[in-house]
Parts: sequence; C-alpha cells; structure tokens
Amino acid sequence: MKKNENIRNNIKIVIIDDEEDILYTIKEICSFGGYEALTATSGRKGYELCKQYRPQLVIVDYHMSDWDGLNTVKKIRALDPAISILVLTVDERQEISDRFIEVGATDFAIKPIKAPDLISRINVNIKIHEVTKKNIDDQANVFVEKGISPATLSLICDFLSKQEDGVTIEEITIGMNLAYQTVHRYVQYLMEQEKLELIPIYGQIGRPKNKYRII
Repeated sequence: MKKNENIRNNIKIVIIDDEEDILYTIKEICSFGGYEALTATSGRKGYELCKQYRPQLVIVDYHMSDWDGLNTVKKIRALDPAISILVLTVDERQEISDRFIEVGATDFAIKPIKAPDLISRINVNIKIHEVTKKNIDDQANVFVEKGISPATLSLICDFLSKQEDGVTIEEITIGMNLAYQTVHRYVQYLMEQEKLELIPIYGQIGRPKNKYRII
C-alpha cells in the first residue's frame, strides 16, 4: 500500500518520545494516515512545537527524561484547551490513567500498538478535538470537574444513547476506538452523576462484568 500523500485538512500531530525508533515508527504511521507529523525527543521540545504549530493532536510518551509525561500533558493542556492529547504507555493501571485525565489527557494507547489501531485512535481523537473546538467557539466549558472533557463525554453519551440494551466497558471501548482506561473513567463519572443504570451480569464463569445503560 502507498502512503496517503494528501495531508488531511492541514491536520498536524506532534509526537513526543525520547526513543528515536518509536518516533520514526509513529511518524510513518501518521504520514500513512494522511497527517502531517512533527517529532520531539523531550516534553520541553514538544511543548515548544505545540506553541509554534498549534497541532490538533499530541501523542506523548509517559516515561521520559526532562519533563515526564504527566508534566508534559499538564503544560500542553494549559497552552491549548482544545488540543487532543493521546498518551502512550506500557502501564495499564487505572490510577495512572486517572492522573493523566486529571491533568488534561484525552485518551491512551498501550504499547506496543499496531498501526491500524493507532490510526483508529488518532481518528477518534481528531474528532474529539473538533467537538472541543466547537464547544470553545460556543463558549462552553472545556473541562468540568475531575478533568472530564465535555467533548469526550458527549461522544460517549451519544454512543450509549444509541444502544438498545446495556453495554459493557469493553463494548464501549471497541465501539468508540477509545482506551479502556478512558472509558472506565467516564463511565465512573456518569455513574456518580446518576446518568447511567448499572445492569449486573450473573451466571458467568470468571470475574463478573457489568453492563451500563444511559438513563
């Protein structure tokens, strides 16, 4: 297959990772998907690229020297309230993803990630950027309590409203091309707001799962 030679609507992606081989691979995937990719080997350099080019999406590694992923995400979010921030990590713990969401991350990709999966994740985060940008233009709040993005929240609620029956977090994850950790955080938020009905699944072998239905 040939690379997509046409840049999609001048969409720019900044990739931040202190491993050169990972930077090269992700840049090639972005180019194949039709996006203009800019790379940085540290959080500080990535932040400067964001200041200069105002990308729609940043892909940032968690473990880096100089600024780590958390500090980098926090700095970039303060710079641009609309930008989508996709965090790359090998750490699947929910508490780690919660910390990232609180400082402004949009979504997560667990390393190693395959090219088709990363392109799907990029596409949904570009969509989140578009919705967030519109919210800002409409003077809506960018983040509500606990770092929840109204754009992502709206997309998840729209997805849930189209489901006739309850769905599990795994099914939402697959249906929306978002990370499990991201979906889990937003489902918990909706449960706290009493916007979801929890439907227990009984009689299955192994760890029980719950389904969720929007109220």
